[in-house]
Amino acid sequence: MGVLANKGEKVKVRVRVNGVWYERYVSPRMLLVDFLRDELGLTGTKVGCDTTTCGACTVIMNGRSVKSCTVLAVQANGADILTIEGLAQDSKLHPIQQAFMDNFALQCGYCTPGMIMQTYFLLKENPNPTEEEIRDGLHGNICRCTGYQNIINAVKDAAGRMRS
Repeated sequence: MGVLANKGEKVKVRVRVNGVWYERYVSPRMLLVDFLRDELGLTGTKVGCDTTTCGACTVIMNGRSVKSCTVLAVQANGADILTIEGLAQDSKLHPIQQAFMDNFALQCGYCTPGMIMQTYFLLKENPNPTEEEIRDGLHGNICRCTGYQNIINAVKDAAGRMRS
């Protein structure tokens, strides 16, 4: 973690995001979601509720799913972070991204990055989840548009694609 700073002082944060190391001096109060968006320009991670309710800001930090609106950037010092921008490889969508697209698992798209990152974590932990396990695994991510069924279908489809 960064060193405690006096009011107005900045602290150094060094993180590995999507395989690239970044170092920035930031306010000790800066949230990880703001660090990703404002300092690194990675705007795929969305700011939704700032209370861990919606899940739009979900990223993978050190192999765990976290809601980046409640993690300080200084708490992520030294961490390995994966965001939605890090999933696609060589201009090819990740199987989860492709499954969400193919199954019409989005409408406005605001929740989609967080939903996809939570799905990524879920499928790493459980490569062949039941529908009940999918619903439980996504319970901290809210979608106000789709009614969830296409999201569930997309997760099932992505699980199959990733197993084969």
